[in-house]
Amino acid sequence: MTLSGIKIVAAQEFRVRLRTGRWRWLLIAWVAVIAAFSGLLRYGLGLTRSSSDVAMANLGLPMFGGLMLFVLGLALLVAPALAAQSINGDRERGTLATVQVTPLTAWEIALGKFAASWTTGLVFLALTLPFALWAVLEGGVGLLRALVVIAVVALLIGVICALAQGLSALFARGITSTLMSYLLVFAMTIGTMIVFVLALPLTMAEKTYTPPPGSGTTETYTYEAPQTQRVWWLLAPNPFVVLGDATPAPPTQLNPRTGREEPVVSMDPLSAIGLGARSARVDPESSDYEELAAAPAVWPYGLGFNVLLGAGALWLSAQRLRTPVRQLSRGVRIA
Repeated sequence: MTLSGIKIVAAQEFRVRLRTGRWRWLLIAWVAVIAAFSGLLRYGLGLTRSSSDVAMANLGLPMFGGLMLFVLGLALLVAPALAAQSINGDRERGTLATVQVTPLTAWEIALGKFAASWTTGLVFLALTLPFALWAVLEGGVGLLRALVVIAVVALLIGVICALAQGLSALFARGITSTLMSYLLVFAMTIGTMIVFVLALPLTMAEKTYTPPPGSGTTETYTYEAPQTQRVWWLLAPNPFVVLGDATPAPPTQLNPRTGREEPVVSMDPLSAIGLGARSARVDPESSDYEELAAAPAVWPYGLGFNVLLGAGALWLSAQRLRTPVRQLSRGVRIA
């Protein structure tokens, strides 16, 4: 396997994509949708937070978080279309066999196709950078925070492209692999939350409530509560959970009631998702920010699982691409 071979396949994939004018319209539509969403989000936030100077000073925090969650959702819809027919589509058109009999190895073909689809996805993401910069300029979002969020979104796009390509190698028909790719995205996003909620009744356990000192009562009672510590891992592969939990801590502001510097969590959807995920690993009834922020992170498990799953899909692609070459070397005629 050589880098030049991967570049050859990727360049060929790009040429095929550019021959169709639909990509230009897709890019235009992408920018138009992101621009409309950013404008409406900024307008709505300006109306709801105009009475608070602190909120207006950190207006970019909810704007950036909402924008990147929206971009991730759109990317999860676009990414399968970039790679779900990259292998079986060429097979149906009769062009795959021509590539397989060249000196290119199966891994060069697989990685070249993956590089083309992932790079195309990164082009879509790059078109959102001006709007992300707009949110950063609104205040409240540090440069490190913005870079980390964009990097995680880019990595998740690559994972989805790899999974879609693996399904393209596994199924013979393009419509089947496309449908299965979207079902896989549904399972990773909505499906993980459904399974997590359905698993909660299986973790019910009795807990005893003891009133705090000075509350004026000494009555204790027992009740049943779900033990999310047992099933938190079901949420870990969710791309939105990975993005929210991997986001660095938000900026702080002075709380006039406590006199302490406290993070601006209520305005940040990314931190809200991250703290919600971490609360599943500790006491779910806890609302103390410092305790939740110190809880073990969820995103390394989820992102690691997704990356391994994507690597396995690329391995499957290479294995499926290698099989016809072996048959040809043995003199077997491929229909």
